[in-house]
Amino acid sequence: QVQLVESGGGLAQPGGSLRLSCAASGFTFSSYAMSWARQAPGKGLEWVSGIYSDGSVIDYADSVKGRFTISRDNAKNTLYLQMNSLKPEDTALYFCRKPNRPGDYGPMVEYDYWGQGTQVTVSS
Repeated sequence: QVQLVESGGGLAQPGGSLRLSCAASGFTFSSYAMSWARQAPGKGLEWVSGIYSDGSVIDYADSVKGRFTISRDNAKNTLYLQMNSLKPEDTALYFCRKPNRPGDYGPMVEYDYWGQGTQVTVSS
């Protein structure tokens, strides 16, 4: 069965960095675009970034553009999110998500699987 397991979250100071990982199994990871989303306390789910199956197309939400970098290692079935220049408003539960259709990675597409999330807290 499809499994997505996020890790790498934690407490960071403003201006700091964290690197999130998402280990995927149960499907052909290299054939699917993937994305990251987050949910802050009391707020709705926010799409953060997406990447095409071969990494050739990448997109970011305006709120993280220039600070976050999405990448993937298809040989390791792993998705990454490098987060730099963290801000308190980046505090959220971060999820990786698999789309229903292999080529989809944007904010308005249907996602059929996501992990349990990894908590990121940015505070001094």
